[in-house]
Amino acid sequence: MQLKVGETLESAVDATALVVVRCPDQDLTVTCGGRAMAPRGEATEKLPAETTGEGALLGKRYTVEGVEIELLCVQPGQHPVAVGGTPVTVKSAKPLPASD
Repeated sequence: MQLKVGETLESAVDATALVVVRCPDQDLTVTCGGRAMAPRGEATEKLPAETTGEGALLGKRYTVEGVEIELLCVQPGQHPVAVGGTPVTVKSAKPLPASD
């Protein structure tokens, strides 16, 4: 699926919702609980999860090593999120410069 900056993705297995903050110009599959996420309003009925693990946390930004993508969690859920089969990780904050 071709992602667009500002697009909200909804999970087909739980309440997880993510906003695309940054994405490459290529097709990527974002999954939650092993099921593909869909743009808001296009999600169908809830399906059983295929994977288990820790879910996304509200307000956290997520990224994948080697892929120029950033997702912001606007609604948390119980199932893990992945991009192209690779689990997402919480984006760490950049350290502020020291002030003397």
